[in-house]
Amino acid sequence: MAIVTTVRKMAAKALAHRHNGEQGNTLVEMAVSALLLLCFIFGVMEICLALYTYHNISEAAREATRFAIVRGNSCTSWASACPASTGDIQNYVKGLGYPGIDPSKMTITPTWTSYTSGYTCPAAPSPCNSTGNLVTVKVQYNFPLSLPFVSLTTIPMSSTSAMIISD
Repeated sequence: MAIVTTVRKMAAKALAHRHNGEQGNTLVEMAVSALLLLCFIFGVMEICLALYTYHNISEAAREATRFAIVRGNSCTSWASACPASTGDIQNYVKGLGYPGIDPSKMTITPTWTSYTSGYTCPAAPSPCNSTGNLVTVKVQYNFPLSLPFVSLTTIPMSSTSAMIISD
């Protein structure tokens, strides 16, 4: 029995000596680990939001181009904004209402190009807004990147879509 008591005393002494001075280490390690884990999780979420935004910006460019190709010079009164102008296309894209995207941060630039002469028309597309000509819409957006411990920056995103007018 004396040997068991002696072994217990020695084990208790060894455990007490081993943990001496380490009372706060677990708390500090947990705080650092949790901070790194949360930064990683929020970073992944922000990158996913940026990808979501880019997808919607490219979809907005395609939708704007589709809007423009069916509203050329020969469109009838069945559609609003006949024929489509720069302002009509910009208002259409800003009115799409993609969640999480601020329309005031979008820049929409439509251009019309005549296939017969290669001439790029000015903002008023009347000479080039006819069947067989090309309409190109470029949508630009500045994505506000907000990561923990990183100053607020923006990521410029843009997407361009081009289609032939088919009235």
